[in-house]
Amino acid sequence: MRRRARGRFSAGLQQRHEPRRDSGVQQHGVAKRHGLGHPRQRQCPPVRGENVSCFFGTDGIRGEVSLETPGNLEAVQRLESGRTLTPTFMTMLGQSLARLHEEWPGEGDTFVIGWDRRPGNARLVAALTAGLRCEGARVVHIGECATPTLHHAVLSFAARAGCMITASHNPVTDSGIKVFDANGYKLPPQQEENISRAVRLLSHDEPETAISEHQPFSTPDVEELNWGITAHRAWLANRWEGFSERFGRWQGQENGSVSPDFLIDSACGFASAWLSAFLNEHGVACREVSDPDGVLNDGCGAGDLSPTATWTHEEARASSHALLRQLTPAPAGQLVGAALDGDGDRCLFIEATEDGFAVVDGDAMGALLLAAGGEQPWSFAASIESDVGLFGRAANLNPDTVCTETAVGDRWLSFALRPEGGGLLSSDAMPSLCGIEDSGHIVLPAPHPQTAHVWSLVGDGAATLCAVLLASCKELDTPYIRGWKQRRSIQDSHRERWRADTALFATTEQVIFQRMKHLGYAPKRRRISGEEHLLLVHGTAPNGAASIGIRNSGTQAKTSLSVRLSVGVDPKPFEQLMDELVQKLTAALTTP
Repeated sequence: MRRRARGRFSAGLQQRHEPRRDSGVQQHGVAKRHGLGHPRQRQCPPVRGENVSCFFGTDGIRGEVSLETPGNLEAVQRLESGRTLTPTFMTMLGQSLARLHEEWPGEGDTFVIGWDRRPGNARLVAALTAGLRCEGARVVHIGECATPTLHHAVLSFAARAGCMITASHNPVTDSGIKVFDANGYKLPPQQEENISRAVRLLSHDEPETAISEHQPFSTPDVEELNWGITAHRAWLANRWEGFSERFGRWQGQENGSVSPDFLIDSACGFASAWLSAFLNEHGVACREVSDPDGVLNDGCGAGDLSPTATWTHEEARASSHALLRQLTPAPAGQLVGAALDGDGDRCLFIEATEDGFAVVDGDAMGALLLAAGGEQPWSFAASIESDVGLFGRAANLNPDTVCTETAVGDRWLSFALRPEGGGLLSSDAMPSLCGIEDSGHIVLPAPHPQTAHVWSLVGDGAATLCAVLLASCKELDTPYIRGWKQRRSIQDSHRERWRADTALFATTEQVIFQRMKHLGYAPKRRRISGEEHLLLVHGTAPNGAASIGIRNSGTQAKTSLSVRLSVGVDPKPFEQLMDELVQKLTAALTTP
């Protein structure tokens, strides 16, 4: 493994707190109402009770799109057995959302729908709209947008919920849905299970229902297809000012922290048409490298960048990735580019090193924002995949900072940071809250579009880019030194075999405990809300800390193993252990 050259972004035992449970919230904002009639809304039967397999993963529902329209029961079977997402399933999902929304925060029956640019999305949006409207919901279409734009639209329209049709960084042959409540938060697992149960009940009660029966309801009540760009640009301009007050004003690129040839890669997504122009208007000389008319996520974007990736100059030039191949050598530590993912909710930076380039991941960005954000304490959340020394860094900056370790997924960051009641935040100035994942999800407060001194929590790749650029202008006393981290995935995993109640789980835990003790560490298993089948073992020793985690992906058929070590810990024995665990788990999880 090539040694990573130290740059600006190139450290403490973590605390554990469980994310707070979702509960009642107060709705903020007023939106214009359009008095349009709907069929009478039907009530869904009770859906609580025995366990049910949930269609939702870490971040919504995803699958490979088929525009065939099987019956209801077959549509469910095809999603479960073959990861195939059909318009039929989306109609049932819309019906279930409309029947259950009264259990959620907020008022009214308005659903806002947005989407990214994928070949099958028009049909999926129409099918979802039909399902919602045939059950009495009112539907607003805002057109192509980023996931954070949809969050903003929910608050702007005072909607009961929002639906983003996307599969994030997945290929365009996939699509899916992310569902937001009235406060712009993604739904908690219990509500996702209720929705899944409602879909199953519908598929069994009406197994052969033809999607054509719902076709008359596929047109929205309100259509504002150009709403997204105008609204997101204005929202981002407001946030730029707030970030400038918190992290410092833009000082230009003359001080060397940001390359004068800074490149933006918006993954051929929503931001590719306007983000570089926005930044240039605010004094950041930059150029977009992805094509607004190109194929989403195809050889571009943050989805293909690993948080620990490095490249030599030669490797970057030879890369098929649109951003990497256009980078030019720069002084070590200088920020040379940034990439968003397909649906625009996360961002990764690229910095120059002595012999090439390296990813600046969410951990490093979070550490920078805390250091640049003043001397006040923060509420800081990071996922179980973040650097093992990150919370120690946060405590060194301010011992009163409250740190929370969360499950994987940006919703858990928001759940950990939001008020006890689960609603929005009240503050005259931007609250000192920050949640990060090493993948580039950065959750920060955003001003409510309708109500002064009220703030939501959202992960927005464009806003993250702005905040980090502003923070990078500050001279910091000490650089953030990252520990060692490696993640490996077992592809085509039978994820149902990796469960906390299996013999495989127990024997794997025993192997990790024995090896950690042999290496001089005191191991302890940690349990994290939202990760029922996570095996997370954290060990401490006089020379540092080590953490080993094994979890199923919530979006793909894979099981991941990660090892995180604090600064100064020799990675070699842990690499050997990792090899042994991967070999054992591959045999157990991938054989027919």
